[in-house]
Amino acid sequence: MQSPLPLRVACLAVSAGLVLTGPALTGTALGDTPVATPQAAVGGALLATRATVVSLGSPPLPVTEASGWLVADLDTGAVLGAKDPHGRYAPASTLKTLTAQTLLPRLDPRRSVRPTFNDVNVDGTRAGLVEKLAYPVPELFRAMLVASANDAADTLASANGGVGRTARQMNAEALRLQARDTHAVNVNGLDAVGQTSSPYDLALIARAAMKNPAFRAYVATRRTWIAAPGGKRIALSSHDKLLYNYPGAIGIKNGYTVHARASFVGAATQGGHTLVVVLMHTAPRYWPQARDLLDWGFAATRLGVAPVGQLVEPIDPHAVVRAALANLPVTARAVPQQTGTIDGPPLLAGSVVGAGVLAVVGGVLRQRRRGRRRLTLPRL
Repeated sequence: MQSPLPLRVACLAVSAGLVLTGPALTGTALGDTPVATPQAAVGGALLATRATVVSLGSPPLPVTEASGWLVADLDTGAVLGAKDPHGRYAPASTLKTLTAQTLLPRLDPRRSVRPTFNDVNVDGTRAGLVEKLAYPVPELFRAMLVASANDAADTLASANGGVGRTARQMNAEALRLQARDTHAVNVNGLDAVGQTSSPYDLALIARAAMKNPAFRAYVATRRTWIAAPGGKRIALSSHDKLLYNYPGAIGIKNGYTVHARASFVGAATQGGHTLVVVLMHTAPRYWPQARDLLDWGFAATRLGVAPVGQLVEPIDPHAVVRAALANLPVTARAVPQQTGTIDGPPLLAGSVVGAGVLAVVGGVLRQRRRGRRRLTLPRL
């Protein structure tokens, strides 16, 4: 028996000329999450559902086993269709897209890194790194994104100060991107209590990451090599089956654990349009489902169907501060002061800047309540 959709969402669907089908499977990997209210759903009110949402006039949807999925235009951010877009699932190795998005600006590509004992002995897929070798940072990124190497992911995190520190920076970056369903506990995507993402968030992260030429080149690589003892090299092949089987595929990232099941983020370009597809909590043979959803998305694009939502833009912390300052009472006086050391490149350290923004906004609210109290602002 189908559960009734929230009345407000159903009304919005009718008024917008949209179709909402039965509710998506709620097999979230680490506990069910309530559907967002239409007002609170990032990307638009119609994405506040566990159901499937597409525009009227869209081509017939293909059959998919995924508990959650999303198809969007990577350039414009228009969401063409989705199922349980904000459902929170274990991301498996698709989390490595956020790892790369966070670490690429922080790690010097000219640097070489020697892995630790823990790095080379991490569970799951490994590239065969050894402690006695130092690996160029680009080789480690390729191993992580092409072959899903957990030892490469953890080695990159070690070069950044450790897994814990990197996970905190990943969470700050997720907040900056407005990926509010995402929480990282580790950097490799292995199952961990509290580690989640959603189809919408993975599309947001992929869209941001694909603007980085280095990331774009890494995920489009089908075959690469990494150093081995004795001057040898180990060949690594892409785990992205769509990259080998779909016209115009430009890669991104797959993932799998027994708990998360298969997850996938992929992109392809056809007819001047680049679409991204996300699948979560689906069968191991994911790529035919991704292929069919991309075919559907390109057909919907040719028909010019209306989007059902939008991949939002990242938060500009400086704009938030400026808006907060504009609303200060005229009696308020700002006294700039240095609040601490920014961790990493100043404009990319979302954790520190984001904390400053929250402090400013909180200060503005307190200023309004208390009337004459002076507000101290951090320097960004």
